Amino acid sequence: MHVENLLGDQNLGLRPLWAEDASLRREISGVTVTDLEDPARFVRAGEAVLSGLVWWTPQDGEGKADRFVRALRAADAAVLLAGEETHGAVPDALIEACARHGMPLAGVPPHVMFRAVTESVYVRQWGELSRRHALPGHLRERLGLLLSQEAGPDAILAAAFAHLREGTVAYVVTGAGRTVAATPADAGDGGLEAGVTVAVEADGLSPYERWELRLPDPDAVPPGLLHEVAAVLARCQEALARRAAAVRRAADDLGALLARPGADEGAEEADIERALRACALPAEGPYRVLAATTGARRGGAAEGALAEVVARAGTGPAAVGRLPDGTAFAVVSGTLPADASAGAWSRVAACVPGAPLYGGTGTPAAGPRDLAGALAEARYALTCASGGAPGVSALVDTAGLGGLGALLAGVPAPVRAVYSRTVLGPLFDARTASAAALLETLRTFLACDCSWARAAEALHLHVNTVHYRVRRIEHFTGRDLSRLPDRLDLWTALLCRGTGEPGEG
Repeated sequence: MHVENLLGDQNLGLRPLWAEDASLRREISGVTVTDLEDPARFVRAGEAVLSGLVWWTPQDGEGKADRFVRALRAADAAVLLAGEETHGAVPDALIEACARHGMPLAGVPPHVMFRAVTESVYVRQWGELSRRHALPGHLRERLGLLLSQEAGPDAILAAAFAHLREGTVAYVVTGAGRTVAATPADAGDGGLEAGVTVAVEADGLSPYERWELRLPDPDAVPPGLLHEVAAVLARCQEALARRAAAVRRAADDLGALLARPGADEGAEEADIERALRACALPAEGPYRVLAATTGARRGGAAEGALAEVVARAGTGPAAVGRLPDGTAFAVVSGTLPADASAGAWSRVAACVPGAPLYGGTGTPAAGPRDLAGALAEARYALTCASGGAPGVSALVDTAGLGGLGALLAGVPAPVRAVYSRTVLGPLFDARTASAAALLETLRTFLACDCSWARAAEALHLHVNTVHYRVRRIEHFTGRDLSRLPDRLDLWTALLCRGTGEPGEG
């Protein structure tokens, strides 16, 4: 379907406002409905963009309209369809911006439902493919209609395989093995042992969120039909992702509220409760908070991984978003058993081999006022997880920080190095033989609970030599190893040196 076909559809009655002849002959790949000020992330190349213009007010003038159209041009949208209901007509500022940037524009009269436009595009689009693909024409139209009605994967899957022989089983699963949809609906997880798997190639999603179409019987369905159904499921998943974007934005707002300085000391509980409601979360606890980062460089990967972890763990309602510093986080209503979250974490991390997935979680938050503190704990645990074995995925719970070494792992490496250098003084640089010997003596002496005899035995030295070396250590560090506080300072410095300096320990 081309832009000129859509604008010339008499059943819709769209009002063309600006277009160049060349742009009218462009093929439309799909439809996106958005009222984001910056829609570029959620628009695919060649799509018709429907907007109710609620993001614009007369006070905004040309600036906001220009930014909106520039974003559409950057995303390579095919045409902008602007609803006239909000402002009574398409604003002149928007028309002028479209003319400046070469974006075809048409007005959508108030009596025309957006759903009618999307239905027209998809029914026409799938109908035009009837001569080239395996799906029967009537089924293709049925699937196109379901897409325009924003149907979920269960409805798509049921319609796609209803015409095949009775008993045909198909599954939509995530890379982590979670069943998203199945036919029959109560088929369980049998599809995990699939005879044939087809990737659902949805755009704009992290690898942790991608779906696969699986069939236990590889001969039940022709391969061409499977690939077409997978393409329909891709459109379905992209639509779900666009609708979920509003929830993600609400979660981002909640995260900004919880992460602001001093939030754990005096954040307005009413503000947090409002933010929770915007995320469809209850205003009463308990809650569990997680934080995550990933080795994958693709934007949104950590948020996608967290969303899949939460879904696979089978928890209650949850909101997943991004903190102002870019860290992904999730607030989960109810409990999150350690074994369920750990099991889900390992399965999700395995979706992207070679890209470590780091996570942290803190103690449960009893209510809204405790969420900021729970987030701070989760972020500290996340630092501990990412400071562990390089490149190894890990989920750390602050409840499991049972030792000083584990606790120090959450301190930034530069801070650990400064502390170690300050406390150890000249001993920090162990490039000389004498400094290395003193460091070894200090580590062994402390590990032997400051027992002269046991330290001498472990070091294969005379006890007098140990006495001499300890006096030298006290001289260089200014610490008295007969005092417990000084012993703790030195032991902490050794731990910091071991975790903060590659190759040491």
